[in-house]
Amino acid sequence: MSGRKQQQDLALIKQLELILDSCKLELSAVDEVWPNLYIGNMAVAQNKKTLSRLGITHVLNAAHSKQGSIGDQCFYDKACVYCGIPAEDSDHFDLSQYFKPAADFIHKGLQFDKGKVLVHCIMGVSRSATLALAYLMLRQRLSLQDALSHIVQKRAIYPNRNFLMLLHKLSEQLAFKRRLCPLL
Repeated sequence: MSGRKQQQDLALIKQLELILDSCKLELSAVDEVWPNLYIGNMAVAQNKKTLSRLGITHVLNAAHSKQGSIGDQCFYDKACVYCGIPAEDSDHFDLSQYFKPAADFIHKGLQFDKGKVLVHCIMGVSRSATLALAYLMLRQRLSLQDALSHIVQKRAIYPNRNFLMLLHKLSEQLAFKRRLCPLL
C-alpha cells in the first residue's frame, strides 16, 4: 500500500472515530439500534428472562468460544436460533470473513415472523457493533458513515481501528460493485 493511500485511510479512520466520539450515550446492557436489531453484552445474552421479555428470536454471538461467553444452540434450546462467531477483539483479527454470514443471519432473523435479533460480544461495543454495521451496509445499503451515525444515536459503541479499517474496505468494495451494477 502506498504511503499516500495509508495517509488517506488513517485520515478516514480518524473521521470515523470523530463520529464515534460524538456519542453522548452511556453504555447500557442492550439497545435497539435498528428496528428489531439489538446490540448487547454477554450478560444480556445469558439472561433468558431478559431475552424473552425483549422478544429475541435470534442470537448472534460475536465472541463465541471466548472465556465466559456461553453460547450454543443447546443453551437457548428452542427459545432462540443461535449463531456463534469466534472473533477476537484485536488489531490483527480479520472479522471481515464473517461480514456476509453475519449479515445473512441477521437478515434472516429479521425476516422471521416477529423476529428480533440480538448481536452481542463481551461488552457489546466492538465486535458486535462491527457486525451490526456490516449488516446495515450490506443489507440496508447504508454508507459506513451513515451506519455509524445512526448507531451512535442509539448505543455507545467503539469498534477498534482494525475493525474500522475492515469496514472501510467493505465500503470501498460495495461502492465499486454498485458503480458497476447499481442494483447491488
